Amino acid sequence: MSLIQVSNLTFGYEGSFDNVFENASFSIDTNWRCGFIGRNGRGKTTFLNLLLGKYAYSGTISASVNFEYFPFEVENPDDTPLEIAESIMPDFEMWRLTRELNLLDADPGLLYRPYSTLSYGERTKVLLSILFIRENSFLLIDEPTNHLDIEARGTLAQYLKSKKGFILVSHDRAFLDEVIDHVLSINRADITVMRGNFTTWQQEKDREDQFELQQNEKLKKDVKRGSSGWGGGGGRPPAAARNGQTVRKTARSVSNRSARKRPLTVVPTRVKKAVR
Repeated sequence: MSLIQVSNLTFGYEGSFDNVFENASFSIDTNWRCGFIGRNGRGKTTFLNLLLGKYAYSGTISASVNFEYFPFEVENPDDTPLEIAESIMPDFEMWRLTRELNLLDADPGLLYRPYSTLSYGERTKVLLSILFIRENSFLLIDEPTNHLDIEARGTLAQYLKSKKGFILVSHDRAFLDEVIDHVLSINRADITVMRGNFTTWQQEKDREDQFELQQNEKLKKDVKRGSSGWGGGGGRPPAAARNGQTVRKTARSVSNRSARKRPLTVVPTRVKKAVR
């Protein structure tokens, strides 16, 4: 067991106004089965490419494992899966590759057919089998259920559930629920990690969204209550600021009280200034 440690990760594409990630920090246990969740365009593929070392970035990504991407590119589609495996791992043990194929309910005979002749579902099983027998690897699995029927998806889910150490990107929520034990959630400019599956994450997100909505509503009420404190004017400014009406009323009130005590002709000059 070891950790993949991401510290103050910052990255943005050249010419872009906003960064994709801004000082993102988190850690992942290499034994976790992580689901990677986020809206399209938020940076899931970008982050996988950063792990693979394809882009320069600021901050640090430290890991003692080798990141492997699925589906990886096969340079010569006429090669057999056996030849592909040998080109990647010259000293691999055949029985291990055969075992993986059996776990995926795939015919080991696929190893001797040209890769180009395999169906997309068969290619998925072959490539995953090759990757999972690599030593000290942490897999970055991108949409593995494409081209698989319901039965094959179920088989793949059980297979991945028996494994450790990968990040899984999938739009199939039921598939994620079946497979993962942790969630990486990509937000506006960072990534958060929580324990659980997709449903656990969604429930927590709904609670957070509801709390934020309640806080916003409370703030609106507080603002409205503060505005009504000006005298029920529905948010209107104080009367003194409306064309000097209060000043004029005050001046008249002072003048009337003065008139009861002295002749009207001796209204103080300061009151007249207040009227102005």
